Amino acid sequence: MGLQGELDGLLVVSVEQAVAAPYCSMMLGDAGARVIKIERPEGDFARGYDRGAGGRSAIFAWLNRGKESLCIDLNDSGDAGLLRRILTKADVFLGNLAPGSLERRGFSGAALRKHNPGLITCSITGYGDAEGAGRKAYDFLVQGESGLCSVTGTEEAPARVGLPITDLSTGLTAHSAILRALIQRTKTGLGTNLSVSMFDVMADWMNMALIGHRHLGGAPARSGLTHGFISPYGAYAAGDGGQVLLSVQNNREWAAFCREVIGRPELIEDDRFANNADRFANRTVLEELISGVFAGLSTAQVIQRLEPARIANARLNSVADLSEHSLLRNLTVRFGSAEVEVADLPVPGQGMRRAQVPAIDEHGDTIRREFS
Repeated sequence: MGLQGELDGLLVVSVEQAVAAPYCSMMLGDAGARVIKIERPEGDFARGYDRGAGGRSAIFAWLNRGKESLCIDLNDSGDAGLLRRILTKADVFLGNLAPGSLERRGFSGAALRKHNPGLITCSITGYGDAEGAGRKAYDFLVQGESGLCSVTGTEEAPARVGLPITDLSTGLTAHSAILRALIQRTKTGLGTNLSVSMFDVMADWMNMALIGHRHLGGAPARSGLTHGFISPYGAYAAGDGGQVLLSVQNNREWAAFCREVIGRPELIEDDRFANNADRFANRTVLEELISGVFAGLSTAQVIQRLEPARIANARLNSVADLSEHSLLRNLTVRFGSAEVEVADLPVPGQGMRRAQVPAIDEHGDTIRREFS
């Protein structure tokens, strides 16, 4: 038996926008929770990211399937009262507005738990509640502030990771923390305050580089698709223009690589390549040798040699290649009359999946009547 509706019966209320909180609430909804997405009267600005879903945003569709949409004005006393009534019945209150914006309107965890002791509140911020609380934080900016860009890219120039890794990792961390809080609530009967900052999440993910700086003589330099101390390691061009990623991690693999892949068994005893440190020191010569062999082979032929030799490898695929990949599991999401095909979650639930994306304030009237 797999996972199926394990959060069924729970109510999640999310005052959310952009990516981080919507990604978190989408995963909670996929586990069976009812998710009410609270939007500004003009809607989540992510609705305007693109027009790939029949004139509506395909990116918004990916992040917001299975939710109910309710537009409210938090500065309106009637709407604020409606949100308070909903929260007396909620299990989780999630938000990623500017730090303090909900608390200033009386929606702090402590205030809300006076009427709903079991409520779990989770705030997603850019830099926490201290020194950086007032700063605007977008994924790209936190990538830079956390040092991620300094270890990403080539020797010539830094680069950002080409997807919103800060938003997604923060949403995933918030999701994990909320599940922990729900387990704790089964023991205590009480909710708790959670606060997750994008900067803290990326600082944690940067620990390998941070440890290098503090304890190993320096952070890893930007190296593109190569490695800072392993060789052969990287992307190698085949004769048909494709590129193959490979990594040789030990002398046993090196011997197999020489014999079965490049057909140069004499290199096993060559002092220039005796150990990884030697191979790395002579990596320019080594890469020329490998490239010379691969230039006479197609991408498929290179992989056909690497696989039996048990050398770790992968194709350097494009997004178009990923879209047609045999291992890719897809989920079809419906946004109005449009269908959007997205990659499914790594651990999907079984049974009926919620795949409908709400129009702006689609459930407003129904929810207002329910909590009148």
